Amino acid sequence: MPGPDDKGRDPGSAPHTTAAPGSPPPEAIRAVPVRHYGRWAGAAVVLGLLALLVLAFAGADIEWSVVGTYLDHETIIMGALNTLWITLLAMLLGVGLGTVLAIMRLSGNPVLSTVAYGYIWFFRGTPVLVQLFLWFNLALIFPVLDLGFWSEDMNKVMTPFMAALLGLGLNEAAYMAEISRAGIQSVDRGQTEAAQALGMSGNRTMRRIVLPQAMRVIIPPTGNEFINMLKTSSLAYAIQYNELFLAGRTISSRTLAVMEMLVVVSVWYLLLTTIFSIGQYYLERHFARGSDHNPPPTPLQRVRRQLTSFRVKPNLPSPAGGGTGGDGGGNEGGDATARRDGGKG
Repeated sequence: MPGPDDKGRDPGSAPHTTAAPGSPPPEAIRAVPVRHYGRWAGAAVVLGLLALLVLAFAGADIEWSVVGTYLDHETIIMGALNTLWITLLAMLLGVGLGTVLAIMRLSGNPVLSTVAYGYIWFFRGTPVLVQLFLWFNLALIFPVLDLGFWSEDMNKVMTPFMAALLGLGLNEAAYMAEISRAGIQSVDRGQTEAAQALGMSGNRTMRRIVLPQAMRVIIPPTGNEFINMLKTSSLAYAIQYNELFLAGRTISSRTLAVMEMLVVVSVWYLLLTTIFSIGQYYLERHFARGSDHNPPPTPLQRVRRQLTSFRVKPNLPSPAGGGTGGDGGGNEGGDATARRDGGKG
């Protein structure tokens, strides 16, 4: 039964309690952060190893002035641009052809499925360097490219650029076919059945329903393939395509600064891969919207979270309105007393 102090108060409201007269107020909760001593020890070890590495290179027989001179050399910059150009074109060829091959693999037509499987089997089973040499030396078995209405000397057609594009792009298509196939199969089959029930054709269902949802699975490995292609394009130096690595070798053969030019080339590759890795991060975050998992935080959000974690947290107010709780606790106790007095009146 409600007591005499409960008159005038809503039945659904919680009872108001006060500390016993003369009893000390409860202490405020003090949050103590967890100390991760293992992390600090690991960080110290890593910093020590980095310091040893820096000291080792500082005392090495390397002309760092030569490295600084050729970092922005015209030949190096042109090689970097050629590397970007062949990477973009080879990836476009690989992604486009790989998507077609993935659809052929999933087709109910046995001819299309077998052709796609044979293509993937061949290009994944032979090294990229071998394929580059096969395309570059194609004139040895086909001296003339004759299409009936047009013919041309194969040596003029199969330039180092064309051989690099075909060798890298067609090889990448085999890997992208498997990535695209996995992404398409990750989409719930009920989506396709619902689209067919609405009267959508197979091609339209693939373009409007399946592929947009499959992108969330396809994008991460495709980004990795792009970064890998950026480095794999260095194999094109073997067929005399003027990419970044060949540009460095050309300068080193003239200046005999072999290690210095290797450092220059490595710095450029690290710079390019870092830029595209950041782009891949935000692209994945864009396509992750609407999924069951929350999008990962951006690097800026991570830094902001680390900075805000060092702020001092204020003490929590006392629930009974004691002195340690501050003014807020005292006001709360006064309001409760006023409500009880009003109920009695």
